[in-house]
Amino acid sequence: MNSRKEELEKFRKVNGPLIDVRSPSEYYKGHMPNSINIPLFDNDERSIVGTIYKKYGREKAVIQGLEYTATKIENIINRLFEAINVYKSRNHNSISEDPTLKIYCARGGMRSQSICWLLEKYNQKSVTLNNGYKSYRKWSLDSFNKKWEIIVVGGKTGVGKTKLLKLLDKNNYQIIDLEGLANHRGSTFGGLGMREQPSNEQFENMIAERLKGFKKNNKILVEAESSNIGKCKIPHEFFNQMKIAERLEIIKSDSNRLEELIKTYSIFEETDLIEAVLRIKKRLGPQRTKIAIESIKNKDWKSVCNSVLEYYDKCYEYEKTGRNNIKTLDMTDIFDDQTTLRLIKEYMKA
Repeated sequence: MNSRKEELEKFRKVNGPLIDVRSPSEYYKGHMPNSINIPLFDNDERSIVGTIYKKYGREKAVIQGLEYTATKIENIINRLFEAINVYKSRNHNSISEDPTLKIYCARGGMRSQSICWLLEKYNQKSVTLNNGYKSYRKWSLDSFNKKWEIIVVGGKTGVGKTKLLKLLDKNNYQIIDLEGLANHRGSTFGGLGMREQPSNEQFENMIAERLKGFKKNNKILVEAESSNIGKCKIPHEFFNQMKIAERLEIIKSDSNRLEELIKTYSIFEETDLIEAVLRIKKRLGPQRTKIAIESIKNKDWKSVCNSVLEYYDKCYEYEKTGRNNIKTLDMTDIFDDQTTLRLIKEYMKA
């Protein structure tokens, strides 16, 4: 196990661009962050080659694979050298030798090795990852089994938890912005203005990458979340640690919260906001749903927020039920960064 971890770490440290030669669908499902997808086969080709391998063996699968790649080799090589040139231009101040292409496929087998063989003909240095993405994925999942020192940052909707985490991140605190990684704010309005969510597997990989850069004994601050953020699910082992972690409850006045919510959501399209309200109409009830929709149409943002805040506040109080080790930090009418950082520093010392 340690040798695999060492091999992965050695592979990471090689100076050069990281290339994933698996099919686009494999890459979408999960990949090493910052890798570039230059597939040897497209999705259909990969499926066909795999079927031939299972039915007729390696030799016939290789022949079929060669047929698929024969017309693509020039394009693949051009893209690989383009990746090198981009890497050189971005890192010209920090590299002292020619970059080495870091190539991986699913299990460190035919695809990555064949690309390295091809690059040899062009006198281009390259290395492959032993056991490929499978090795990386095992490392990713293993990271959630470690014991982490977590502080969960809680607070009712509109207290500015995400904004606080971003401020702390800029000031060298160890934070994981789970909603940022998931591209979702966690509520029915959570997808508004956000990019497409990653696959769940890739979401886990990105969390593992954040953990990798942290000092083991230092506190890690994360926002209080349910286990699901949109379609992404927080890794079970890590979420279990969040549930028993110390919790810092941020307190803001209702007027502060309304102001924050209005700034956040008033910029979105009327149809998108109404659609979000309709998704929770059974829980809001007919009266509050009607008020919310009418208020959206009238651009009465204060009434919109008031009509849904009661619902979310009840949900939040329920979510806190049974939790111990909760400390509060009153930040009512505090908006400047320096005061915020001072209060957090005092809390962390205490």
